[in-house]
Amino acid sequence: MPELPEVEALKDFLTEHLVGHEIVRVLPVAFSVLKTYDPPLTALEGHAVTAVHRHGKFLDLETADGLHLVTHLARAGWLHWKDRLPDGPPRPGKGPLALRVALETGEGFDLTEAGTQKRLAVHVVRDPREVPGVARLGPDPLAPDFDEQRFAALLAGERRQLKGALRDQSLIAGVGNAYSDEILHAARMSPFKLAASLTPAETHTLYEALRTTLTDAVERSRGVAAGRLKAEKKTGLRVHGRTGEPCPVCGDTIREVSFSDSSLQYCPTCQTGGKPLADRRMSRLLK
Repeated sequence: MPELPEVEALKDFLTEHLVGHEIVRVLPVAFSVLKTYDPPLTALEGHAVTAVHRHGKFLDLETADGLHLVTHLARAGWLHWKDRLPDGPPRPGKGPLALRVALETGEGFDLTEAGTQKRLAVHVVRDPREVPGVARLGPDPLAPDFDEQRFAALLAGERRQLKGALRDQSLIAGVGNAYSDEILHAARMSPFKLAASLTPAETHTLYEALRTTLTDAVERSRGVAAGRLKAEKKTGLRVHGRTGEPCPVCGDTIREVSFSDSSLQYCPTCQTGGKPLADRRMSRLLK
């Protein structure tokens, strides 16, 4: 799933390639992706893109008439830039193509979604806050005003485990499964440590890990073409998706805890005092 660093890079890429250009056609292929109907997709046609924004993991294309095309790529969605779009309209079918946006230059992009769980979402709205997921977002962790004091206040009343708290978009916007693993590894903290139990020193450590991990990932992604961002994300991850590999810090074997629809990875030596976490739905430290 694209998270804050990849969506930030897509925002920068699209700012360079879209702003100032006119949308001449918006072609839905999988109608399930369209979550709004008024204004219609056709209302975007004939208007230039004036800005590209990011809200957490949402991409927002603003047009000259004040409309916003807001997209959430979900777990298996992606954006593919085309220097030259194929001639003729795309054919609806069982393939991954969900939506195509064409510019007056002949360039454009496709939104695709792999797999059978169709969660990619496209909204056309007059205000991005009309999108429920955007309206619920917590603060952006890379915003200038997101300081350590604000972070501590967010965690103070949280009785949840750190892994769940970091992934909650209504608490902190933009962090998903992969970067929460990376942040906790950098902070040397168990994913199941209670957020409200952190000492001031631990809060400081986690805050620094959060900002540094995301900032470094954004810098690695900056200037990378849209089609290469997935690969760039994977190469920069130290523990997530690396079950069975040696930890790059201590050399211990990276372990995994699996859930019904996701998994997390961690290093026992770095994060749990050398004790492996039980790999079951309600995991706790093995006694």
